[in-house]
Amino acid sequence: MRLGFLVLMLLVSPFIHATVYKWVDQDGKIHFSDQPVKNAEVVEFNKNTENQIKLPPPPSPSNSHLSPTGDKINYRMRIASPNEEETVRSNEGNISIALQIEPELAPSHLLVLFMDGKQQSDAQQSGLFQVNNVDRGEHTFIIKALTQDGKLLASTLPRKIFLHRTIQNRAR
Repeated sequence: MRLGFLVLMLLVSPFIHATVYKWVDQDGKIHFSDQPVKNAEVVEFNKNTENQIKLPPPPSPSNSHLSPTGDKINYRMRIASPNEEETVRSNEGNISIALQIEPELAPSHLLVLFMDGKQQSDAQQSGLFQVNNVDRGEHTFIIKALTQDGKLLASTLPRKIFLHRTIQNRAR
């Protein structure tokens, strides 16, 4: 099937590149056609008017995939939610953090959540984190991708989040 299509395209391709003819009619209008007409002249196109599409070079596969020996993967990570400087309202002090990561995390790699520079979670495979009983105020979160032996592979940019908790005034 493919071979037949290829042969057909090779046979038809000389006819696709048609010559363009230009002529002026009795009213002074300029016409263009792929059919020769009396008093028509062949239009020659300059080399610089042809479409020239330059594709970017393909990305180097050496850094973007996990090799069989377990080499480094270039992860692209960002905290998907909550948004930068978002105010989270939770009287219990619970904050859910969602990570977006590409490519998918390799089975031998782990994720760890840090809040205000301190580790808040055990190493895990899931990109969803839950932090409980957080004090109200401003907090900065970072998620790091690590190897089994703790070597840093990638990290998110710091994400500033504000937590609002209701406080109860004591009766006087």
